[in-house]
Amino acid sequence: MRRERLTKLVAGMPIPFGGDRLTHVSEALAAAFRSGDRLIVVQETGDLLHVPADAHAAATAAVGEAVAAFEAMRGVSQEAVSGFFEGFAARLESDDGWAPIAEANAADVARARQRGRSTTRLVAGPAMRRDMIEGLRRWRDAPATAERVVEAIDHPGWRVEQVTAPLGVVAFVFEGRPNVFADAAGVLRGGNTVVFRIGSDALGVARAIAAHALRPALQAAGLPPGAAVLVESEERSAGWAMFSDARVGLAVARGSGAAVAQLGAVARQAGVPVSLHGTGGAWLIAAEDADAARFAAAVQASLDRKVCNTLNVCCLVGGDRLLRPFLDALKAAGERRGHGCKLHVVSGYERLPAEWTSARTRVRRADGDHDEPLVERLDESGLATEWEWEETPEVTLAIVRDLEEAVALFNRYSPQFIVSVIAEAPGAHAYVWANANAGFAGDGMTRWVDGQYALNRPELGLSNWQHGRLLARSGVLSGDSVYTIRTRMRQRDPDLRR
Repeated sequence: MRRERLTKLVAGMPIPFGGDRLTHVSEALAAAFRSGDRLIVVQETGDLLHVPADAHAAATAAVGEAVAAFEAMRGVSQEAVSGFFEGFAARLESDDGWAPIAEANAADVARARQRGRSTTRLVAGPAMRRDMIEGLRRWRDAPATAERVVEAIDHPGWRVEQVTAPLGVVAFVFEGRPNVFADAAGVLRGGNTVVFRIGSDALGVARAIAAHALRPALQAAGLPPGAAVLVESEERSAGWAMFSDARVGLAVARGSGAAVAQLGAVARQAGVPVSLHGTGGAWLIAAEDADAARFAAAVQASLDRKVCNTLNVCCLVGGDRLLRPFLDALKAAGERRGHGCKLHVVSGYERLPAEWTSARTRVRRADGDHDEPLVERLDESGLATEWEWEETPEVTLAIVRDLEEAVALFNRYSPQFIVSVIAEAPGAHAYVWANANAGFAGDGMTRWVDGQYALNRPELGLSNWQHGRLLARSGVLSGDSVYTIRTRMRQRDPDLRR
């Protein structure tokens, strides 16, 4: 078989994918491609991903540093790892250490707003700083995850043990969330190493965290400098290059649904295991017998800010008795943020009060304020839409016949992530638990789904069930759930024979 190196692309050039399909090189791609660049063909979709040589080199070098550091971590004591976490936390806690980070974050936020980009997750305010420090100190005090016997099988004269061991290099792509730096560092507790690639919106603050807190903490604790590495590239393609590197033990992606799905496809075809955290949005189901006050409180508490576990779709069984409490709670959530609210209705529009269907509202989005109808109709397929709001809580409402219909809609249209049911009859909770294909289920607000809040473990991400049910308890991927298993035999009888 003849093999040659790809040095150029020609517009219209056919590229096979998926075994039996063709896509074609665009004029823009052909003009941009240079000798030394890489072309990744996504076999699931036919997407042609251009990786410039410098972006590939940056990602490859960062993974190489993490690989070397993983080997060196075998000689690092748990006391040294604890010292790293404390040093990282102390530098974030120090006003002198935090000042350049806050300055870089402010610049990132200003640039993002100028570009009409969302900043809801980008602002590193006092609460985020506090959570980062708290999370790092939780890892400081956490027990080691390696060398833990998870199963032992005794035989006559010998014993087999299943023992946890470090997994390797964790490659992490995330968008504008500075706090993820501290969350992902938790993999070092188990002897793993991590390489980060962050979106361009937050690259400035990421560089500041690395320079003023992360790298000094690694050095002071005596850990290898490649134990936690930031890919110094603004190119989105650096993430594709990193996820296609077969030396990676686990690829983790957090961000928007389409971008995360593409990253996952790149990793899978390279043989790299993936954990994807893309599409969010929680569902809340209110049964006919739901306590109105409890229901309204759950709605309002689930809309305090926009993150992945924010209420996105509400299903009312029957609906008439609970419609007004729902509307009042939605309105109150908007008033609390000072920017009103927005409602989309799949079924039950005709039951809404006239003052809602005839009203308009000012909606704050990433690119500014917009004058829009307060209520808009939506086709059933719109239940799959996750509303990415800034300051104006935005929710979809569906009035359904019964609990069975609500669960069927959840399984068909949701990201199979979070479901909550408000009901007095215990049978309703049992039905939803048994039949809703959700990784997380509850009976109150949806915002409880968070590793640090619920499990006292800073999370790398929360897995929905859209792409399978692998990896970590309850879909929470945390630093202590990144490990593999070694099998050890201990022979007591020297004359053992098969």
